[in-house]
Amino acid sequence: MPESITNCRYLIREKFFTLSNSYKIKDELGHDKYIIRSKPWTLDRKLILEDMNGSALLKICQKGFYLLDQFSILSACDSNLNQQIASIRQKFTFFKHSYKIYSIYGEYKLKGLDIFDHAFVLKNKDDKTIAIVNKKFFAIADTYEVEVINSNNDRKQEDHAFILALIIVLHCSLYCS
Repeated sequence: MPESITNCRYLIREKFFTLSNSYKIKDELGHDKYIIRSKPWTLDRKLILEDMNGSALLKICQKGFYLLDQFSILSACDSNLNQQIASIRQKFTFFKHSYKIYSIYGEYKLKGLDIFDHAFVLKNKDDKTIAIVNKKFFAIADTYEVEVINSNNDRKQEDHAFILALIIVLHCSLYCS
């Protein structure tokens, strides 16, 4: 019996010139799904991922000053406030970017599809594709198309907010340093 798959697509477009330091993540129909807020003029990088009601879901924090990037994704929900959801560490490599991604959902790995890291696949430890990410080349602002792969036959569906937070961490590590 063929596996039934329903994928969700998102568009992450970071605003190039903005005073509010926030931007929205849209679904494939152009509807706003999440808001990313950051605190301007802070020494360390902290981002908040909120739903469209303004409820904080996840916090993204860059850890101190390290030679290689280190980030944490924390719960921002009242019931689990500041519980660590994931730890992301950049690994030392010469030519390709590589990361150790540990989370309460399991381990993840990043597979680059092109030499410039403009396209990559996020896989779980079982080598199942979780998300396909493409960065647009000719855009004024950094723009990503993210396809979260869901299988109806899986025991658990992927947490879309968490997957999008991982993509934002990878963007920060690759392009914001």
